[in-house]
Amino acid sequence: MALQLGQTAPDFEAETTEGRIRFHDWIGDSWAVLFSHPKDFTPVCTTELGYMAGIKPEFDKRGVKIVGLSVDPVDKHAKWAEDIADTQGHEPNYPIIGDADFRVSKLYGMLGADTSGEASDRTAADNQTVRNVFVIGPDKKIKLILVYPMTTGRNFDEVLRVIDSLQLTANHKVATPAQWQPGDDVIIAGSVSDDEAKETYPEGWESPRPYIRIVPQPR
Repeated sequence: MALQLGQTAPDFEAETTEGRIRFHDWIGDSWAVLFSHPKDFTPVCTTELGYMAGIKPEFDKRGVKIVGLSVDPVDKHAKWAEDIADTQGHEPNYPIIGDADFRVSKLYGMLGADTSGEASDRTAADNQTVRNVFVIGPDKKIKLILVYPMTTGRNFDEVLRVIDSLQLTANHKVATPAQWQPGDDVIIAGSVSDDEAKETYPEGWESPRPYIRIVPQPR
C-alpha cells in the first residue's frame, strides 16, 4: 500500500556511505529529506546528487538532514561519488543508502513487494519508480511526497520552498497560497475563528471573500 501524508515514515536499518543507520534515530529531532534513485551511474541522478551536495548548507540552516538512496550496494555508491564530484563539482556530503536487497524501496512503496533477484541484474528502467522525495518531520510523520519520472530532474529549490512553508505552518496557524515565497503574505488557517484571529492579528486582515483572510507572514 502506498504511503500517505501524515503517516509515520517506516523505520529501518541500512548500510550507507557513512555507516549503518537506524532511520528514526538518525533523524533525531531534525527534519529529513529522503530522495531515491533507481540505479547508480544514471545521468539525471548524477546531476541531482551533485546539486543537493552544493545546496546542503541551505538544508542545514533549516535543521534538515539529507539522505539519498539508490538500488545498488554501498561500495558502488562510493565509485559513483567520484563521478559526481568530477562532473558536477560537488561530491555527496550526506549519506547514501545501499538498497541492493530492495528492502527500503519496498518498505516505502517504491517497488512492488514481489520484487526479487539481484540488483545488478536490474536496469534503471526496471526500477524507474524509485524516483521519490519524502520530507519527514521531527515527529517522524511524512509531510511531503514527490514522485518524478526518470527523464525529469528534480527541483530541489522547490523542496526548500516547501520546507519553508511546512516549518512556518507548523509553528503558526497559517497556510501559504499558490506561488508563495518566504516573506510573502499568508492565509489564516480555516481552523482559526475570526474571534481567535483578532487576538493574533488585532489590525485585521485583507478578506476578498469571508473564507480568505490574508495577513503578513508571521516572524
